[in-house]
Amino acid sequence: MPIYQVIVLAIVQGLAELLPVSSSAHVVVAEKLMGLDPSTPQMTLLLVMLHTGTMFAVIAYFWKQWMQTYFASADAFKRFAVRLLYATALTGVVGESLIKLVEHTMFKGAPKAEIEDLFGRLDLVAPALACAGVLILIAGLREKKEEAEAANVASITRRPADSVTMRQAGWIGAVQGLALPFRGFSRSGATISAGMLTGAAKERAERFSFALAVVITPAAIGREAVRLVHDTKDAAATGSPIDLHGTVVVSLLGALFAFLAGLVALKWLSNWLENGRWTWFGIYCLAASAVVWYLHFGPRHL
Repeated sequence: MPIYQVIVLAIVQGLAELLPVSSSAHVVVAEKLMGLDPSTPQMTLLLVMLHTGTMFAVIAYFWKQWMQTYFASADAFKRFAVRLLYATALTGVVGESLIKLVEHTMFKGAPKAEIEDLFGRLDLVAPALACAGVLILIAGLREKKEEAEAANVASITRRPADSVTMRQAGWIGAVQGLALPFRGFSRSGATISAGMLTGAAKERAERFSFALAVVITPAAIGREAVRLVHDTKDAAATGSPIDLHGTVVVSLLGALFAFLAGLVALKWLSNWLENGRWTWFGIYCLAASAVVWYLHFGPRHL
């Protein structure tokens, strides 16, 4: 893959990662526009590595907040760790169950078919974007309603600022599992909205959502690395070898550019995100869904 394409994809990933608009959907569409196949092992590994790059940018950005809340004391860390493990376990159960269900229903009779084979399907990305948009809108409108009601109350009870509750963590983890098989169903948008709908302040839900994403990223890298190794062996057996070394180098380069782009984006996007404009992202996801539908079914469909 040409370096300029890696840079373009890394910039798209870096700019979209913080926002609840599904960065992976934007990368998939960009890949399709550049004539690439998002479902190949090389492309799915690159996508995961782009997420890894921006996750390191997120760690650098949120680290001070995490230290002040989750690592403020041994008790705070214990509460955070228990909730994180609980949410991660639910993500694994829900996500893997859904992946197996999709693979056994949509790929019935195809022994080597995998969920990644669907990643290039814009007809699946579009409804996933729409579903995320609806969820974000519901959470945003509810937040506005609660703020309006709170404005009429003389005394407002403050929610604790250290972490989400076990119930909220469970819902966030389960909803994150729903996002694993489908490109377009914004992980951050869905998990933060789930936290908001279960009573968490948006800032707490956002902070926990990104911490949870950091935990599952290594597992995603491992899954795609194993898939690439298996496909490399299969390709070599059929006489059409995959350049494994080149793929890894390109993926690492993409991660570096995504990290840099993510740092630049985080400098100004976070404030915009937190200034009461949550519903705007839901509207954007719905509009993006319509665009993806057009790209798939239009006169020059992808």
